Amino acid sequence: MTGLGAVFRPQLPPERLRALARLADETGLEELWLWEDCFREGGISTAAAALAWTDRVRVGVGLLPVPLRNVAITAMEAATLHRMFPGRAVLGIGHGVQDWMGQVGARAESPLTLLREHLLALRALLAGERVTTRGRYVSLDDVALDWPPDGPVEVLTGATGPRTLRLTGEAADGTVLTAGTPPEGVRRARGLIDEGRRKAGRTDPHRVVVYLLTATGPDATVRLRAELTDEGLADVPDLGVAGDADAVAKAVQRLVDAGADTVVLQPTADEPDPEGFVRFVAQDVRPLVP
Repeated sequence: MTGLGAVFRPQLPPERLRALARLADETGLEELWLWEDCFREGGISTAAAALAWTDRVRVGVGLLPVPLRNVAITAMEAATLHRMFPGRAVLGIGHGVQDWMGQVGARAESPLTLLREHLLALRALLAGERVTTRGRYVSLDDVALDWPPDGPVEVLTGATGPRTLRLTGEAADGTVLTAGTPPEGVRRARGLIDEGRRKAGRTDPHRVVVYLLTATGPDATVRLRAELTDEGLADVPDLGVAGDADAVAKAVQRLVDAGADTVVLQPTADEPDPEGFVRFVAQDVRPLVP
């Protein structure tokens, strides 16, 4: 079955998360995704709160920017969530928006090198290994978690460029693609991910999560077009969807046919009814997505 989720966008104030997370749980939404966009809301803090307020919905963070974190802290926080809420936390890491990283003095000269080092060390620590490494950015001396997760956990990595996509296939458990990725882009991404997997000799599952910019309601087309224009994506064909549940389900299926395993519906930043959007995804779109 195709995974389906929705985003709580950080343009909303954090105090609105509790009601929306509980609604996601009650309506049967499978995954609620959060963002750590500078300078809005912290990914780990919001994820922990959402998990504590709910009983069953999986909570994803896409993404945690690695330039902001020592990998030991990332591992400690991830392991804590996985032990307290087994099977319900989904964490992704990524380069971070480089302009934002520059604003806080954390911009790396080689973002790809940093991401690779962080990813490899993080997965090893979460697997319960004792790690010593001396990299360009990541340095650990005989470090192991006292409380690693009880079992295997997936570490997802955000990617857009070819080299990062190959890296996710080689070293991550899954890949997160932005809402700027049309079906043909998903297909190309899958090919690059598979190149990395072949290089590493990996045959285990690799989940591809894709955000889908989605608008519904009487002004859906106008809101979708405005956001795509603001993002400089108005000329990208087959990007985003505006319409009713049937139209959205068909757009989801196009991404699945291109290689997506999970599609996370991303409301526009000016979505007038975030709670209604969650209901729409869980109650109207989900029954139409096999």
